[in-house]
Amino acid sequence: MKKNIFFTMIGLFLLLTTASAQNKKRIPTKGLAVFEEKGKFKPYEFSRHAVGDNDIQIEILYAGICHSDLHHVHAAWGKEEFPMVPGHELAGRVVKIGKNVTKFKVGDYAGIGCMVGSCRVCDACKQNHEQYCEHGAIMTYHGVDRYNDNEHTQGGYSKDYVVASDFAIKIPADAQIEKVAPLLCAGITSYSPIMYAGVKRGDKVGIAGFGGLGHMGVQYAVALGADVTVFDITEDKRQDAMRMGAKHYVNVNNPDDLKDLNNTFNFILSTIPTNYDMNMYLKMLKYDGQMAIVGLPPFAQMPTISLDKFIWQGNRKIFGSQIGGIKETQEMLDYSVKNNIYPEVVIIDAEGSLVDEAYKNIMDGKVKFRYVIDMKTLK
Repeated sequence: MKKNIFFTMIGLFLLLTTASAQNKKRIPTKGLAVFEEKGKFKPYEFSRHAVGDNDIQIEILYAGICHSDLHHVHAAWGKEEFPMVPGHELAGRVVKIGKNVTKFKVGDYAGIGCMVGSCRVCDACKQNHEQYCEHGAIMTYHGVDRYNDNEHTQGGYSKDYVVASDFAIKIPADAQIEKVAPLLCAGITSYSPIMYAGVKRGDKVGIAGFGGLGHMGVQYAVALGADVTVFDITEDKRQDAMRMGAKHYVNVNNPDDLKDLNNTFNFILSTIPTNYDMNMYLKMLKYDGQMAIVGLPPFAQMPTISLDKFIWQGNRKIFGSQIGGIKETQEMLDYSVKNNIYPEVVIIDAEGSLVDEAYKNIMDGKVKFRYVIDMKTLK
C-alpha cells in the first residue's frame, strides 16, 4: 500500500514537473526580417518567451510601418543587430493570458506600441511616463528584455507577440481594427505634446511635416478647435490637409507661402524626419508660444539651432516629446475611437517584396499616409 502511494506521489511530481516545463517552453512564431543593414525582407522563424503569470499572448492582425522602422533597418541611428523583425505599431487579438491577468480576457482586441516594459518604480514610471524610465524602457524591438533572460526583442511584423499585460493597450471592440495599429506610435506621438502644450479652441497651430505623424497631429488639433496650418515641401498634399480640417497650407519651397508668418502661432508641432531650418519655425511662434519636436531624422541629417536664436526669440519655448506613457496611450486610443480619429492607411499583404516596396515609397515620400501590413496574410 505504501509502495503504491509512493509511486503515485512520484507520478504526480513528474506530471507537475513536466507540465511546468511545458508551460515554460518558448512559443514558436514567424515574421518578416531583414538579415543585414538595408537588407530585403524575408520570412524568419524564431520564438517568443513563454506566457508568464502576468503576460498575454497576442495574435497580431495588423502592423503599421513607422518611419522609425526605416531608420533602424538602414542603421541611421547607429549600430543595429540582425536579423531584425521591425514593427512597434501592433493591433491584434488576445489568444492566451497568464493566471494573474485581469485586464484582458481571451478574444479581446489588444495593442502594443513602442515599448514592452520598464522598471515601474522610478520617478518617471511612477508618474506614468514609462518611456523616460530611468533604467531604460524596453523597446518592442531592437531592445533587451531584462525581465526575460535579456533576450533581444523582435518586433511585430510577425504572427504573435508575448507582452506584460500592463504594457498592452485595450482596443475597444467597436474600433476600426485595421486602422488602429498606427495610433500606437504615430497617434500617441502627436497626441501627447498637443495635450501637454494645452492646445485649445481658437489657438493657431502649425503642423510641420504632413506624413504619418503630421496627419494625426492635424486631426487632434482640429478636434480641439484649433486653427491649423500645415507645412510641407510639396503641393501634393494641399487638398488632403484641407479635407482633414486645416485652414491653411504652406509649401515651404514657395517663398510667397512663407510671408507674414512670424509671431503668429501659439503652438507648432514638428514631425519633420530630415534636416530643416528650426529657427524659421521658432520665429513663427508668438510671444510665449511653444514648439514640440517629435520628428527624429537620421544622425547624418540632424538639424541644429544656434544658442543665440533662443536669446533673440526670447520667451518662446522648444521642447521634445517621445511617444507617451501607457496611461496616456490608452487615453489617446479611447479618445481617437470615440471621435473617429484614425490614420489614413494603405493595407498591404505580409510579403517581403511588398514591404520592400513600401519602404522605398516611404523614403521617396510616395505614401499617404501610413502603410499597414495585414499580418493574417503571412505565409
